[in-house]
Amino acid sequence: MARLDVLDLVERARGGDQRAVGRLLSLVESGDVARLREATAALAPHTGHAHVVGLTGPPGVGKSTTTSALVTALRKRGDRVGVLAVDPSSPFSGGALLGDRIRMGEHGTDEGVFIRSMATRGHLGGLSWATPAALRVLDAAGCDTVLVETVGVGQSEVEVVALADTTVVLLAPGTGDGVQAAKAGILEIADVFVVNKADRDGAAETARQIRNMMTFGEKRDWTPPVLKTVAARGEGLDALVDALGEHREWARRTGERDRRRAARAGAEIEAVTLERLRARIAALRGASGLDSLAGRVAAGDLDPYAAADVLVPAISGLNGAGVTVAGPSGA
Repeated sequence: MARLDVLDLVERARGGDQRAVGRLLSLVESGDVARLREATAALAPHTGHAHVVGLTGPPGVGKSTTTSALVTALRKRGDRVGVLAVDPSSPFSGGALLGDRIRMGEHGTDEGVFIRSMATRGHLGGLSWATPAALRVLDAAGCDTVLVETVGVGQSEVEVVALADTTVVLLAPGTGDGVQAAKAGILEIADVFVVNKADRDGAAETARQIRNMMTFGEKRDWTPPVLKTVAARGEGLDALVDALGEHREWARRTGERDRRRAARAGAEIEAVTLERLRARIAALRGASGLDSLAGRVAAGDLDPYAAADVLVPAISGLNGAGVTVAGPSGA
């Protein structure tokens, strides 16, 4: 894709062209660093408007149903909405196993909604490595709200908080989710709790457990509301939209939004830097010096930290093109 093609895509995406948005998201996932850099540079000045809402929770609580119902509620209020549904990766194709149009088909013809499934491709944290760049695309394309639905929640799935302006944690009655939430450490990341499937027995008890657990946690400036919904019937969604708006205003007023966005940018810079370092390490894998380092560590002749002391300057290009391995005496 030529330079002008990328810039043209960005301009068309800013105008709401869904095809252009889709092509930019495909570019983001393609791994083409040169085109991604160009697109990112063109998109950056047009970002910062969208309210990014992360939705996470254990499997089976109705995240996809809630996301779809939330899209409907937001559209009734006039928001343009983007959805990134981060799915488990197919072990064969690396693609998303679950189809976004299948799960949210009712929004498929709405020009004010853009839905995209993204595969995690084995990335821990419940989010695709390309998610931050995809958020930038949807933000620049004029989305007022971007919903990021993660694959699940657990010890490694709390990463959504690093990307979201507001984090919604969904739980369901009768599954011990309150206890699991405490174990997984997600009480600390939630800005809004939602007990979905609230028409089931135990919904009030689950809500009570969550409120009780919060009293034992660290004191926070924002007290997360605990809401009850029946997403399959659209019940309680207006209250959820109101809570999202209240948190957004609080975060803007207190500076929390800016703090989170700066942290998000820092994490993305770190990820880009680490990816570059991994590429350089991969380029040295075949070098006899690196092979020798690995062999010496395996043999106990050298410790990993001393080997890293040799490797780091080589990666950063400080000692020439290759890896120089000192002899046993260090000479």
